[in-house]
Amino acid sequence: MSEYVLALDQGTTSSRAILFDASGAPVATAQREFEQLFPRPGWVEHRPEDLWASQVGVAAEALSRAGVSPNRVAALGITNQRETTLVWEKATGRPLGNAIVWQDRRTAGFCDELKARGLEPLFRERTGLVLDAYFSGTKVRWILDNVDGARAAAERGQLAFGTVDTWLVWHLTGGKVHATDASNAARTLMYDIRTGDWDDELLAALDVPRSMLPEVRDSSGDFGETAPGLLSAAVPVRGVAGDQQAALFGQACTRPGMVKNTYGTGCFMLLNTGAAPVPSSNQLLTTVAWRLKGKTTYALEGSVFIAGAVVQWLRDGLGLIRSAAEVEALAASVPDNGGVYLVPAFAGLGAPHWDPYARGVLAGITRGVTAGHLARAALEGVAFQAADVIEAMAADTGAPVAELRVDGGACANNLLMQFQADVLGAPLTRPRVIETTALGAAYLAGLGAGFWDGPDDISGQWREDRRFLPQTDGAGRAAMKQGWKKALERAKGWANA
Repeated sequence: MSEYVLALDQGTTSSRAILFDASGAPVATAQREFEQLFPRPGWVEHRPEDLWASQVGVAAEALSRAGVSPNRVAALGITNQRETTLVWEKATGRPLGNAIVWQDRRTAGFCDELKARGLEPLFRERTGLVLDAYFSGTKVRWILDNVDGARAAAERGQLAFGTVDTWLVWHLTGGKVHATDASNAARTLMYDIRTGDWDDELLAALDVPRSMLPEVRDSSGDFGETAPGLLSAAVPVRGVAGDQQAALFGQACTRPGMVKNTYGTGCFMLLNTGAAPVPSSNQLLTTVAWRLKGKTTYALEGSVFIAGAVVQWLRDGLGLIRSAAEVEALAASVPDNGGVYLVPAFAGLGAPHWDPYARGVLAGITRGVTAGHLARAALEGVAFQAADVIEAMAADTGAPVAELRVDGGACANNLLMQFQADVLGAPLTRPRVIETTALGAAYLAGLGAGFWDGPDDISGQWREDRRFLPQTDGAGRAAMKQGWKKALERAKGWANA
């Protein structure tokens, strides 16, 4: 009898596998970090083999820890870092090089060329995205133009493109399935979010052959089954979604107007807008939340590139802390930021600024500044970026956000969550299961396998852990934001000044 669903959560810095039971409770977890590669300033890469090996390894480890055999798993779901781009040979599965990570800035110049050709309105209308190096399409073009023989092989139909979900599905099924879901396809600059298909005009502008592209399927449905010998029994792959859309689903934000923010490597806020895509006038993304039974649900999204990664920088780059968990105590060692502001634009600025040439700025330093002030400024920089996004959402929808559901590893930081509520002037709600990205993948897979009946079934499983209410008045909030805005302006355009 099938009693569990296994979620594979392939993130930017680690691969995780979480086994969930029928109540949506995690039973066992395994996680492995993998190496981040920075071959040049602004370039970020992963070894494709590391993504696959770490992910299949933790899948087996989670099952072993739980003492659960694969034949007791109803379905497997995948969620992934979305815009990271891979190209491989169809015949052998051999990658043409390292994966180009979503944070990578190498194609910013090509994006500028497309804008100069007057193509940004076309991309915006069809994809709901801005023309930025963040997305996959320009990365595919770079690979075809810079890897020896790649373009000729692509023209012969010998190469496959995929975001990380597609790479994992390919390997899980022994190369039998080359597919993605609508939420990941919507992040490529090559997919029309209204027609639900790859767009030939966009492909021509990017010079990417259609033969490379995976089949686009529902987020909950049939993606094959695991190949013989991979696990001790074949497991159906029944759910795929980009990490932020999976988190929205895992947070049970299934009704229009509900909004969540995930505090992971980056910081990603999604607002469910229902059956209709909502164009943004404030530099947010209009994107696909998920597609179920052929029906698409849309969302507005604001992407902050650096959130939890700034804590990793404090740990690995500066040596101020030994573990990420220590940052809260260090930040709490001082009563305020001491006038210090950190803009963590290490990979440029995302929504609503979209400045690929911005760089990190630490402003307001005086002789009395301590490590505690730096730690506090780092956490506050994450919250200020999220506040900029939520202000843009309110402007686009004409309504303030009534409640923000939060998840991801950094939402366990109570100091950060309280400051976020203060700077937003709105309540935050943290669920009991904060790994909602993996939970969303599990829910989608479980629905695809008939393990759960429907969205209403899973919405009833959501439980609150803690609610954070604003403790700062409007004047205090304005004063906090004033220093942030000054520091933000100094960060913009730095690399091309």
